[in-house]
Amino acid sequence: MRQIISRGLLACLVVLSVLAGSAVAQTDSNRAIIHIAGDLYRFQNQYHFSVFLVTPDGIIATDPINAEAAAWLKSELGTRFPGKPVKYLVYSHSHADHISGGEIFADTATVVAHERAKARIVSDGVPTALPEVTFSERQTIFLGGKSVELLYFGPSHSDNLIVMHFPQERTLFVVDIVAPKRLPYRTLSDADLDGWIDVLQKIETLDYDILAPGHSSLGTPVDIVEHRGYLEALRDGVQAGIDAGKSLDEIKRSVTLEAYREWGSYDSWREMNIEGMYRFLSSQ
Repeated sequence: MRQIISRGLLACLVVLSVLAGSAVAQTDSNRAIIHIAGDLYRFQNQYHFSVFLVTPDGIIATDPINAEAAAWLKSELGTRFPGKPVKYLVYSHSHADHISGGEIFADTATVVAHERAKARIVSDGVPTALPEVTFSERQTIFLGGKSVELLYFGPSHSDNLIVMHFPQERTLFVVDIVAPKRLPYRTLSDADLDGWIDVLQKIETLDYDILAPGHSSLGTPVDIVEHRGYLEALRDGVQAGIDAGKSLDEIKRSVTLEAYREWGSYDSWREMNIEGMYRFLSSQ
């Protein structure tokens, strides 16, 4: 029978794991490989993160981030896990800051992404390997007795962003639509904000313990709920200001989102978040 761990204890264990892993796995000031659970690891390149799963038959890797980071990771994988090349490379979405450099793994890996990502990669000129396998809603990759579930829940941060569920490691890799205890990035560009909230609600139905975001520290399913709450508060506050006939500057002053004052980037990104939500709601 699977051992049950309380959410509070799990959160503590996650934090301790990250601290311990960082101390052991850090190899330079910008990059690190950190153990998450089982055979799942986290790759850090400055403020960006991806994950990879090691199996007896090879490795399932995710966002390469950029060519220099990917080359470093490929070298590290060859040293740490000899004889286990990257067999699959999965893109979370089409934005260049996460998936540039995929060509570094193209000699051994099949590149996988959502079906809408391929056209966006081409039209945006993203410097990376094009996806060879695409899917619409759900795809499962099996390798060496392990698996990862690729799930598309609709438009959110982009129109092609997917989440990746590692069921054996009880971990969810989610990029750009959640960062524990931190505001969303700047003006929420390229986002369907109603869809973003809807996608977070769908993620809340999944069964996992560890949240591995594309930015910031590891978290738990509670962070998904809290982040949705923030976006709903942001939307409701801005909409109330629009309905009252307030200008954008007036809304920036009145929508303080006080409950989230202790979150990261509150001082620098709150007004930018309001600008993005105002633009989105005004275009509906």
